[in-house]
Amino acid sequence: MSHRRSGPISLTYSAACLLASVAFGLGEARAQGGPPPAPPVQVSAPLAQRVTNWDEFTGRFEASEQVEVRARVSGFLDSIHFKDGDLVKKGDLLFTIDPRPYRLSVDAARAEVARAKAQVELAQNEVERAEGLTQNRTITARDVDQRRANLNSAIGSQQVAEANLKTAELNLEWTEVRAPLAGRISNRRVDAGNLIAGGQSGATLLTTIVAVDPIYFTFDASEADYLRWQRRANDLRTTASRESGIVAEVRLSDEQEWKRRGRIDFVDNTLNARSGTIRGRVVFPNADQFLTPGTFGRLRVFAGEADALLVPDSVIVSDQASKIVLTVGPENKIVPKPVVLGQITRGLRVIRTGLAPEDKVVIGGFANPMVRPGAMVTPQPGEIKLNGSN
Repeated sequence: MSHRRSGPISLTYSAACLLASVAFGLGEARAQGGPPPAPPVQVSAPLAQRVTNWDEFTGRFEASEQVEVRARVSGFLDSIHFKDGDLVKKGDLLFTIDPRPYRLSVDAARAEVARAKAQVELAQNEVERAEGLTQNRTITARDVDQRRANLNSAIGSQQVAEANLKTAELNLEWTEVRAPLAGRISNRRVDAGNLIAGGQSGATLLTTIVAVDPIYFTFDASEADYLRWQRRANDLRTTASRESGIVAEVRLSDEQEWKRRGRIDFVDNTLNARSGTIRGRVVFPNADQFLTPGTFGRLRVFAGEADALLVPDSVIVSDQASKIVLTVGPENKIVPKPVVLGQITRGLRVIRTGLAPEDKVVIGGFANPMVRPGAMVTPQPGEIKLNGSN
């Protein structure tokens, strides 16, 4: 009976001894292997290059001219002579207001002018007759003065009648609402058959027209940028307003290259006290009408040439509010360096400050989670190349 009990016990004991020996062997092998090897990374010195510096801003396009089309006279809207969104020329007929009441006003004013002219003619004859009778002393001088006063009064009435005729003719002309400038028209805000109000105040808005060739691009520059431009140009506003202007380029949100070139023609006269920025404006040609007011874009302004250090944009690491580039320092340890970024030049990122020409920048292998600040790495030579156009 004791022999039957000893079988399971001896088997369990043997298995335990086997597991213990395996664990001991693994631990001894790990102890003999030491720490894991340092991960390999590719390093290269930043590329030194003479680059063209640009100041970049975000802004939006605006119409170079914009008007709200309103009627100058009231009446029923008789007809509309354009299609919504058309390109119109200056002077094109847009709306017609029922002209019949205004034609009647013109006829009445002309009749009043004719009546006034007749009164003037009659008064003139009476004055001439009176002047002839004074020689014979048939009438007194007082009567002559009275007839001359009547003539002057008739002449004044004629002038008033002629002015009223011109006003009536002008109102009749205003029943045809024409385009005050060339550009693209919006949709009609009032349909034919409606009664609209005209005049200098409270007039009905009929539509709007914007001129888009050329087109404006407005942006806000920081105080530091403004001061730098001001020192570069003796008089920034005079330089901007000249025909040559200050060169600027823009690209839209779906464009990669800076193909659209214009010039800064206006810089505001004050800085915004709240934002610390100043408003600028660029003029761009827009013969194909492609650029539309309200579209956002990215603008860059020439800021001179300088020697700079360049690295691939992919090696830039974000650390909260700062940008960091990983480098390999003494003893092959990872050393992070905060940097100030510039623009992209020929496929590489310009580093304004934070790097030295002799630094070993990690350009490959940094995706390994073991590659982190303070970690030991195995540097391998790499190379930074220009791989694009400016």
